[in-house]
Amino acid sequence: MGRPRSPKGRAVETLRRLRVEYPDARCELDHRNPYELLAATILSAQCTDVRVNMVTPALFARFPTPEDLAAAPIDEVEELVRSTGFYRNKARSLVGMAQALVERFDGEVPSAMEDLVTIPGCGRKTANVVRSVAMGLPGLPVDTHVGRLSGRLGLSEETDPVKLEHVLNAMIPPDDRGLFSLVLILHGRRTCPARRPRCEACVLADLCPSAPR
Repeated sequence: MGRPRSPKGRAVETLRRLRVEYPDARCELDHRNPYELLAATILSAQCTDVRVNMVTPALFARFPTPEDLAAAPIDEVEELVRSTGFYRNKARSLVGMAQALVERFDGEVPSAMEDLVTIPGCGRKTANVVRSVAMGLPGLPVDTHVGRLSGRLGLSEETDPVKLEHVLNAMIPPDDRGLFSLVLILHGRRTCPARRPRCEACVLADLCPSAPR
C-alpha cells in the first residue's frame, strides 16, 4: 500500500504491521488476577519485567490477597521487593494500594479510571495496564517506548504522557488500544531502542519519517 500521509494513517498501519510482527504480544508481567497485575506494575517502575517476575512469586505467596497485604509489616514487604529498586517507596505504595482496595473497594481492584488513579502507586499508565490486560477494557499505557516511537513515527510531537495518550486514543479503536501499546513496547525493545535503532530491520521503515532514506 502507499505510504500513509496522516499521523492517524501511520498509527493504523503501524498497528496492522506490528500485530503481524508480534502475533504473541502480551504483557510480560506474570499475574493471575487484577490485584497481582496492579502490584507487579507498581514494582515495575524503574525495573525490568524479568526482575519483577523473580520477586512477585514470594510476595504473592506471602500476601495472596489485598487483605493480607493491607495488614503486612512494612519492613517485611521492603525485604521481599528490595531487589526491584526504590524498595521503601514501592513497599509503601503496595501496602497503601492494598489498604485502599480493602477500605474503599471491598477488596477488589476497581475498573473505572477515576477510581484506579486514586489508589497509591497507581497513575494513568498503571491503570491502563490493569484495565487493558487484566480486565479486557480500553486502555493505552504510555511508557517511554510508546512515547519514543510515537515521536519517531510522526504520530505526535506531544511529550506529556497523559496528553499523548489522548492523542493516540483518537487514532486507535478502543478495543485495540492495549494491543497497540504492547506491540509498540515490544518493537521499542527489540528493534527501535533509544540508541542505535535498527532501521534496516524495521517493518515500519518505509513509513517512518525518522528512518534514513
